[in-house]
Amino acid sequence: MRFVFLGSPPFATPVLERLLDSPHVPALVVTPPARPRGRGRGLEPSPVATLAREAGVSVLEPGSVRDEAFLDALRAVDADVFLVVSYGELLRQSFLDLPKDVCLNVHPSLLPRHRGATPIPAALLAGDRTTGVSIQRVVLELDAGDILVAREADILPGETAGELAGRLATLSGELVIDALDLVAAGDATYTPQDESAITFCTRLTKQDGEVDWAGSAADVDRRVRAMNPWPLAFSHLHGLGGGAVKIAIHSGAPLATPSDARASAPGTLLASRDRLVVACGVGAYEITLLQAPGKRALPAPDFLRGARIDAGAHFGGDPSVTSNGTIA
Repeated sequence: MRFVFLGSPPFATPVLERLLDSPHVPALVVTPPARPRGRGRGLEPSPVATLAREAGVSVLEPGSVRDEAFLDALRAVDADVFLVVSYGELLRQSFLDLPKDVCLNVHPSLLPRHRGATPIPAALLAGDRTTGVSIQRVVLELDAGDILVAREADILPGETAGELAGRLATLSGELVIDALDLVAAGDATYTPQDESAITFCTRLTKQDGEVDWAGSAADVDRRVRAMNPWPLAFSHLHGLGGGAVKIAIHSGAPLATPSDARASAPGTLLASRDRLVVACGVGAYEITLLQAPGKRALPAPDFLRGARIDAGAHFGGDPSVTSNGTIA
């Protein structure tokens, strides 16, 4: 069985690594072109491309899957199956018609829950206790294709979107072996999705990271974990050295409601000497790792040792922030 692998890092990298160590080695790997990275903005090859080339597998890096020269190159492969893993581009019917058998997609949720671009943050924001991976037939409607195989996974306490993505990518590497085994043996059976259980998620923006302290501490915790590693949760700290600064919040934890939180406005600092505890609409949230603009992330005690917190300092608001992070 000849198949083409299409994927983008970081999610696709461990999936391809698992395939290269299996009987199902792709005939061709397709990944987006190298992009400028780092301070020097030099072109850095995709880890997916590097893995494939090291294994002696041909690589294509098209600017778009709609490019006719690229489609001609795919036709020449004469593949039975296309396997799409976090490729990040909408696929037209002309593309889906190319494989002789099926075009499969790996989606990191238990479809039909969390169709769309950000199923992992969506699961954390929703407070889901479980998620999983679905391998589905690709159709023109987004994530609506019938399911070939799926596997459930628990969401661990305190887990961030990045940590969960890493576990689901590893799980996906095992599940694609099962899926390709079924297709190769002619035993593939596809199950329609339950239309009554559909939910959708959209692409994240930087503004999605803003913390609403009027919500519960559990809500704040879910947002902080869902936004890590991108775009990172943030809030404006007013009263830091006489001004206000946009602070990125990397991690923290909800606390049982302290007595002083019940009488404090959301965003109020309840502790700011060696711990950073913030009142929420319900409960309180302790920030454990945070980052000021242009600085590295610091544990809260280290941040507080170098900070001058004014009386009445608090988080929240929607100020105008300059390019260096301070209030205009």
